[in-house]
Amino acid sequence: MDEKRFNELYDRAYDRKCKVFSDFLNMEEQSILKEMYLPCITYGGYCSAERVVVGFGEDITDGDFPISCLLISPASKKFADSLTHRDFLGALMNLGIKREMLGDIVVENNCGYLFCLEQIKEYILKNLTKVKHTSVYVSPAENLPEGFGASFEEKELVVSSLRADVLVSAVYKLSRKEALRLFEADKIFVNSRKIQSSSYNVKENDIVSVRGFGRFIFDCELHKTKKDRLVVSIRKFV
Repeated sequence: MDEKRFNELYDRAYDRKCKVFSDFLNMEEQSILKEMYLPCITYGGYCSAERVVVGFGEDITDGDFPISCLLISPASKKFADSLTHRDFLGALMNLGIKREMLGDIVVENNCGYLFCLEQIKEYILKNLTKVKHTSVYVSPAENLPEGFGASFEEKELVVSSLRADVLVSAVYKLSRKEALRLFEADKIFVNSRKIQSSSYNVKENDIVSVRGFGRFIFDCELHKTKKDRLVVSIRKFV
């Protein structure tokens, strides 16, 4: 989705005085939207979702978004494969579903919680019967588990500065050269905005997304060491 499409959705909402929603946006599209400064609301079906839908219009609430959550469960846990995010996504793509119709897939206890657009919900319920080599049941997820989507690994790191490349290197155990390549390849996002400058200073509560590696939240600087290095606290999404 590009600037032209975002403007079309915005104009439709305010010309017709109605609520208008997009498909799910990836990080690149969210970054484009952030730079446009259009009045809008984004939501992905749960707190801290990575893929989100944007809504244009007045008085939009989370409940207005055309998002459904489906629970994909092995028919027999005893004989089920160990299922990953890639397995669930691959099975859905094999049904001919476009990626923009699908939001996050959160894997818990070998089950997949799938967020999707309402318009594709019934198709998935009727047609998704197997993930990898495992037969599955698909049902509406009426209630999400307590603390859903808030699974973090808390870490304290010693770093030389709060530069984005320094933190990315420390969190994912990369060399500075490897981290710089990620910036050059446009794979670093802070609060859904693409960051091309490796010298960007991360601030408290920033969410840093590294495509291909994951996401983490920078909490705060805790204190300095005797050698004047920084001890910082981060939460890594798991």
